[in-house]
Amino acid sequence: MTRADAVARVAAALGRDALAVACNGMIGRELFTRADAPTRFYMIGSMGLAASIGLGLALVRPSRTIVVFDGDGNVLMNLGAIANVAAAGAPNFHHVVFDNAAHGSTGDQRTISDRVRLEDVARAAGYRRCARVSTPEALDEALAAWFEAPGPSMLLVAVDRGNLPGIGRVELSPAEIAARFRAVCTSS
Repeated sequence: MTRADAVARVAAALGRDALAVACNGMIGRELFTRADAPTRFYMIGSMGLAASIGLGLALVRPSRTIVVFDGDGNVLMNLGAIANVAAAGAPNFHHVVFDNAAHGSTGDQRTISDRVRLEDVARAAGYRRCARVSTPEALDEALAAWFEAPGPSMLLVAVDRGNLPGIGRVELSPAEIAARFRAVCTSS
């Protein structure tokens, strides 16, 4: 399964009120290209911080579903965020990790996620629910009710290496991303 297709499937499964935080790099670019919306916050250049931002959002907006679109390289950059998410125990926090065992945005350098199973790390830290899927059918089955059950949760999606040829960058400036996301977050 390509990462871009997996990102699109997860985006399609989000409820109307869900807020999404996308990590920097290709995952954010794929979400922007396939399913941009004002409810999406795109990290630009801050590797490893999407889960921390998502946790803060989950704590200040407990009535909203918060979904973090993350990559294995980003998660490995800031493993402490997993412990903080687990300790906070926010039931509205859902961590979706697209794992290709590589830094896909910078040339496919290998990560260690093929030896350190990130969903096991999250489970050991105290996430309520963790699962791994590796086919489109298994992803669709998991997503059918994933965001309805309490978190914190981690759904790890094993994806193929490689990027969409010619994929563009997020076309909004960081200030524009923040302004439109803030407006959506404070409107309810």
